[in-house]
Amino acid sequence: MHRYLSFFLVSLVFLSNATFANDEKVKLYKLFDEERDFFYSENPGTGPAGEETPIASKLASVSIEDQTRRLSFARSMKEKLGTINRTELSTEDQLNYDMFSFLLDRTIIFGTHKTWRIPFYSDSGFHTAPARIWTRLRFRTVEDYRAYLSQLRDLSRVFDQHIVNMRLGMQDGFTMPKIVLDGLLPTFSAPIVERAEESAFFGPFLSFAADLTNTEKSELTAMAKDVIEGAVIPAYEKLNRFMREEYYPAATSDLAASNLTGGAEYYAAMVKYYTTLDINYEEVHALGLKEVARIRAEMEEVMAEAEFEGTFAEFISFLRTDPQFYAKSEEELLMHATFIAKEIDGKMPAFFGQLPRQPYGVEPVPAAIAPNYTTGRYVGAPLDAPRGGFYWVNTYALDKRPLYNLRALTLHEAVPGHHHQSALSKELENVPEFRLGLYPNAFGEGWGLYSEKLGLDMDIYKTPYDHFGRLSYEMWRACRLVIDTGIHAKGWTREQAIQLLEDNSALSTHNIRTEVDRYISWPGQALAYKMGELKILELRARATKKLGDKFDIRAFHDRVLSAGGVPLNILEQRIDSWITDQFSD
Repeated sequence: MHRYLSFFLVSLVFLSNATFANDEKVKLYKLFDEERDFFYSENPGTGPAGEETPIASKLASVSIEDQTRRLSFARSMKEKLGTINRTELSTEDQLNYDMFSFLLDRTIIFGTHKTWRIPFYSDSGFHTAPARIWTRLRFRTVEDYRAYLSQLRDLSRVFDQHIVNMRLGMQDGFTMPKIVLDGLLPTFSAPIVERAEESAFFGPFLSFAADLTNTEKSELTAMAKDVIEGAVIPAYEKLNRFMREEYYPAATSDLAASNLTGGAEYYAAMVKYYTTLDINYEEVHALGLKEVARIRAEMEEVMAEAEFEGTFAEFISFLRTDPQFYAKSEEELLMHATFIAKEIDGKMPAFFGQLPRQPYGVEPVPAAIAPNYTTGRYVGAPLDAPRGGFYWVNTYALDKRPLYNLRALTLHEAVPGHHHQSALSKELENVPEFRLGLYPNAFGEGWGLYSEKLGLDMDIYKTPYDHFGRLSYEMWRACRLVIDTGIHAKGWTREQAIQLLEDNSALSTHNIRTEVDRYISWPGQALAYKMGELKILELRARATKKLGDKFDIRAFHDRVLSAGGVPLNILEQRIDSWITDQFSD
């Protein structure tokens, strides 16, 4: 009798615990739903994944009131999340809990420091993004085109909100440095053209959806000309005047984020956010110097392999100036990039078990932003967009775009770098929607830099110059640790930063200057690359050592990418768990 009673009581306890755990899960997913509903309401044109969402007729608002509301919401959600007993959740829901906390912290960190007072970087921002709105939209009906034109009419309202926000930054002593604006100001005037047909905004009206009649096409074309010439261009003219006549004269001449009002706390927060590590700038700076010394020694070895007779500085000068290393035309550079990309594509199955469904293409950086833009970049797209992702190659100033860097660049921006990782993260199954495409910088950029080194295993680098190009790119990212912390916390000048890169890398002088301005304009972000790569390499070495013959590079890579973007501490936990699981198979 007692034995059955004991079993009954144990069963009650089990059911009670299961019910409690289920209650915690219900509470957690209720927060997920609440966050998504808020996100959709704040971002016109968005909706649940897999559902048809009409093209929005307006743009997201960015006023001070909007920013305050979003910060308050994130803080409220964080408080609610704290009431949930994480230990009672399943392993997967504990991950969902942690990632949700990261998502909320991002809004809280940037909202607390009011980073929206500087809504642009050295090469892009709120003013450059609208020109490509249409490339992410699927036009089928007249109403779709009308909705797009309505968005364009809304640009002036959004620009006015940004102007108010920037004026607050001017008042608070929180502005972009003048030295960055010197190169950036032309991007504010670039969209100002004489005729609508010359505008990037006219793109959708060059080729219409097949079902439209000729009359509808004519009417929409006329409307587009009116909207672009009567609303879009005047909005940019007003913004351009503000930037040149008000903002630039009021901008700081100081480079350091730490010297802005509230800057010390701001920069410390950026260091931790972009590295996803509990680390300070002094530790990062010291690690950067160590990496610079290590990579420099490897570069000297490759220079010897190339049988170059001369000093390191002379070898760098040779790489920067010899015509054999440079394409003669935009088409030639793009052809090289495309060939390399397809070569890598063919080798991907040997290193990855799971490949994304979304394709990618290769195209030049848009001419309007190319002069002050980085060497290359990956531009993603939603899975339901009428295009794939794109690997952008900067074809401006061809004599500054060496071919020996192109293999490392392609590995980083296309596959197995950003496109591969980003596309897979959008295809995650059975996860809360907020996790699709989530991008902690240290993970995403660390993976991109790791992919460059993975090119050694994939036999992508063919000549000593290719290998030197890869090392030059790795040096570039190591120097970022030194430069970012040096400029923003240790009193470095722009000239010191430029000199470090000129002395230790084969990057062109033009690239070096645009890159240094990028680090000045985006405090902390440059730290993500090397810190993330070092962690992934550390975890691969750990797995290789512990698993021995059981180590499978394809399985390791799939595990790294299996949860989408995650902070580095969570990645480490997941790899350690995976290593343990291999011994139980």
